[in-house]
Formats: sequence, C-alpha cells, structure tokens
Amino acid sequence: MKYSIITFGCRVNQADSLVIARDLRARGVVEAPPTQADVVVVNTCTVTAAADQGARQTIRRIVRDNPDVRIVVTGCYATRRRDEVSELPNVVTIVSNEHKDDLVERVARGFGLPGVELTTAVRFGSGEGPCGDPLSPGVAGRTALTLRVQTGCEEQCSYCVIPQTRGAGRSRPLQEVRRLVEDAVASGYREIVIAGVHLGSYGRDVGDGTEFATLVRILAEWEAEVLFRISSLEPMDCTREIVELVATSPRLAPHFHLPLQHGADDMLRAMRRPYTASAYANLVGYVRARLPHASIGSDIIVGFPGESSAHFEETEALLRELPLTHLHVFPYSDRPGTDATSMSGKVDGATIRERGRRVRAIGHDMATRFRQSQQGAVRRALTVDDGWSAVTDNYLKVTLDTPHSRNEWIDVRID
Repeated sequence: MKYSIITFGCRVNQADSLVIARDLRARGVVEAPPTQADVVVVNTCTVTAAADQGARQTIRRIVRDNPDVRIVVTGCYATRRRDEVSELPNVVTIVSNEHKDDLVERVARGFGLPGVELTTAVRFGSGEGPCGDPLSPGVAGRTALTLRVQTGCEEQCSYCVIPQTRGAGRSRPLQEVRRLVEDAVASGYREIVIAGVHLGSYGRDVGDGTEFATLVRILAEWEAEVLFRISSLEPMDCTREIVELVATSPRLAPHFHLPLQHGADDMLRAMRRPYTASAYANLVGYVRARLPHASIGSDIIVGFPGESSAHFEETEALLRELPLTHLHVFPYSDRPGTDATSMSGKVDGATIRERGRRVRAIGHDMATRFRQSQQGAVRRALTVDDGWSAVTDNYLKVTLDTPHSRNEWIDVRID
C-alpha cells in the first residue's frame, strides 16, 4: 500500500504529520505522490477561511487526478466542520484532533494494515522495526525534526477558533520529551524544532511546578551535539530567563518567533492579547540587545473589526521601528464561534488587501535588511535539500558554492 500526507498550517500540524508518517511506515506502507497513493491523509488548518478553502480544493484536485484514492482527513478544519468535510469526494475517514495521535491505529483495520507496537526502537527510525527506518532524517522531506511537546490552548483571543479545535492545554511529561529527544538524536537528527499550540504554557497542566523554562533549561544543557529551535512563543511567555538561556547555550538556536498581531493598544485589547505595544517593543529590544544576530519573526493581523486608518498607521509606525527580521501577515477572517465575528466595524475586503500589501512590503524590507546585516558573518548551518543549501542557526537559508552531504553541520560565510 502507498500513502501520501498533505499538511496545512502550523508547526504543530507538521509534527503531527511526521508522527502519522512514522506510524504508516512502521506498518510497511510506502510513501508516494498523491497521484499514485492508495490513501492520502490531509492534515487541515482552520485559522482562516482561506485555510478551509485550501483543504477543500486540495482534496477535490487529488480525487480528480487519482479517482480511486481514499482520503483520510484530520486536523483543525476536520474537527471544527466535520459536516463539510464529510461531503467532499472520496473522504472515507475523519479523525478529530482529539484522536489524531491514534489516527493510523484507528484506520489500520479498515485499510488492511498490519498491527505493530511502536516501541522506542521504531519511534524515529533507528533502523529497527518492520520497515527498517520509519522516520530517519530526510524521510518525508524533512531534515530537522519537529517535535510537539504540548497541544491545546486556554487563551481566549477574540479572533481565534483554535481553543475550540485543540482543546485545553496538555503537555507531554518531561521524561517522555527526554526519551523522544534521545531517540531522535540516536536516529541522526541534528536539529529539533520544539513546537506547541501554546508552547509557553508547557507544564502548567502537570501541576508539579514544571514550566516552559524547566524544559528549556534541560535542552540548553543537552550533552549531544544537537540544535534546538524554539517555535512560536507568545510575548508574555518569553521571559528574560528564556532569552538568557538562548543567549548563553550553544544548544539553543538564536531564533525567536513572537506574534505581535497588532501595533495599536486599542486593537490588542479588542483581540484580548495580554500585553501592550510598548511591552512588546521592550521585549524585542531586549532580545536584540542580548542576541544581535538573532532572527526575530512576528505575526500581524490586518483588518481586525474596528481597525481604523489611525490604528493601522500605528502598526506601520511600530513595525518600522522594531528590529524584526520577518513577518507573517494574516488578513482578518471571521471564524464562526469567536467573539470577533459579532463585533461591529468590519473592514471591507479591498482595504484589508491593501493593508496586507503594505505590511508585507515592510516585512520584505525587514528580511532584506537582516540578510544584508549578515554579510561577512560566519554562522553554523545544517545542510538540507540536495546538499547545495543550508539553514543557519539564525534561520537564514543560504546557497552553497560546493555541495555537502545532507544533514551535515558546516560553518558558512555569508556573502
């Protein structure tokens, strides 16, 4: 049997898809393009209406090209709108986020897959188990491993539907995280991305005093030569202790992603974001002072209900001052079930698109300025793709003048 996985959305979904790939390969299923696969798993996102539409269009396109394929749909859109997903062609199974960890086990009998116990030996491809290498570096197109240590969110941002689709915050126990990291390192992974839906809340549900800083301290002191990259971290969770650990440990990548969402305090309050624009600016300034070469990305929502021209101009002005290196821009999209859906002062589509264009232009300037600032620097980098490119510790993808083996640490001089 042949499988394919298509993933939409965040790093947490990417991590979930890697686990699904591991489980399928452990049962002897072979990866193939969607046009040739017997089963395609579509791991969906629902953060915007465009994400929902993208999943629907993708499923229809797959079935047009592969009429006999069986489609398994999971993720946030499948959890939120099971009724819509069930009407799509060739969808035979829908698995909610609550049961995503058991997706392959749940569908194995219906697809005639053999059972297998996923012991430590086959977690990340140590060369053992029924298929030899379930998930070694390079399998499923990934060189770095994305490891989900937490899922769920209990924040109540007025625009966000994810707490409804992911549920309450749930953390992997520290011992399990340790074991998964050990397995991954033993399997050859040299970079591990630490991801979560609300990553900074890690440990709060455990009730034993464990917190995100506890985990980061353990990773900062890891003996094996591996780089840990912290995924998106809410500004209120990025403490000075976290910044100091990143600044002083060679195990932690000088890379932060700190979602701002808006530069006007009125809008931040309406969004129910628990910080001010000035507090965010102070945080980013502190990170830049401690780590001059760090990559610092952010998210911005344009067109939130009630966003006036003055509010938007506040965002533009703040972004031009912040020492960020890249932006992800999200046009506001009504999500049924969120408080923002019923707010007054909706911004028209043409204005949202124009504001998005202007913020993306600022983000382009940020990225260009950051790349230029790195000229002449020597950075540690991990080779990816075909060995002609690499990703630096501070998150620059560079082209190499000579090829190297994939998944190899090298020092690069950026010219």
